[in-house]
Amino acid sequence: MSYADVNGISLYYEEHASGRPLILLHGGYGTGEMFAPILPLLAGGRRVITVDLRGHGRTADMDRPLRFQTMGDDIAALIGHLGLAQADVMGYSLGAATALRTAI
Repeated sequence: MSYADVNGISLYYEEHASGRPLILLHGGYGTGEMFAPILPLLAGGRRVITVDLRGHGRTADMDRPLRFQTMGDDIAALIGHLGLAQADVMGYSLGAATALRTAI
């Protein structure tokens, strides 16, 4: 359980296991804990990183609109903060749009 200071926020994330990085992004009004039922399977051979997106769970909101672009920038900054050369990103609903913006 850690926080990364990125883009003016303290972004909450958790890391599980080791291997090729996989970042999981939850849906709206959720948290990274929504992946708990499948986490053991995904972490079988991967370094799984769950994130609480800005304004969700343990990551505070800011006085700025929630936009996919800014949340994608947060995840890109987390990838840099963690020193990852690359990572796979998977999201559900709001998290899927954020994953797309991260890739863009």
